[in-house]
Amino acid sequence: MPSLPPIAVFDLDGTLAETAPDLVGTLNALLAREGLPELPLEQARDMIGAGAKALIQRGFAAAGEPLPAERLEALFHAFLEHYGRHLCDRSHLYPGVVEALDRLQADGFLLAVCTNKVEVHAVELLDRLGIGARFAAICGRDTFPFFKPDPRHITETVGRAGGDPARAVMVGDSRADIEAAKAAGIPVVAVTFGYTDTPVAELGPDKVIEHYEGLVPAIGGLIERASAQASA
Repeated sequence: MPSLPPIAVFDLDGTLAETAPDLVGTLNALLAREGLPELPLEQARDMIGAGAKALIQRGFAAAGEPLPAERLEALFHAFLEHYGRHLCDRSHLYPGVVEALDRLQADGFLLAVCTNKVEVHAVELLDRLGIGARFAAICGRDTFPFFKPDPRHITETVGRAGGDPARAVMVGDSRADIEAAKAAGIPVVAVTFGYTDTPVAELGPDKVIEHYEGLVPAIGGLIERASAQASA
């Protein structure tokens, strides 16, 4: 029986695309509505990475405003409504993304996205950025009953895309990505230019890249290692 093709699973925010301006813009719209000071982009940038609810909690905490659960839920829905109208005002792909995806697809890789952004926003944003059709699956925070750092978010994304977790690599920028991949037993490549409050090299990924030019060699080496271990 032929083996399934290898698969590269990507986080979205801070990994495929620079989305902080639009995410922080929405956070600041909520803060302003609540009479709280807005946060500079550079301060709020590293609050991204664990989904909108975590961003809201972190942003309001930085503004000195703790949130009870019921208020957080109301703000979360307001965030989604506002962000849905400003998904791609200033967001853009990182340099080298398209070329790296081209090379992986030419090498026979399946591609998928596993993000803590809600699925409808992830699909629309990737389509508007011109790369949505490349992915065999785009799975968000609400696609399954669990999300990163739960490892099942990655393994179920791989399954939905028609891939094999034994021939998968995760590409991400945050603690949630790295912890989920490790727990799933899937090697992980971390990018240095995303959203994290801790330098990604300190979180123990298998490889670290500073530019998409280094992605394909990094992924190829990890897939070869995983295949060798599986056949040993």
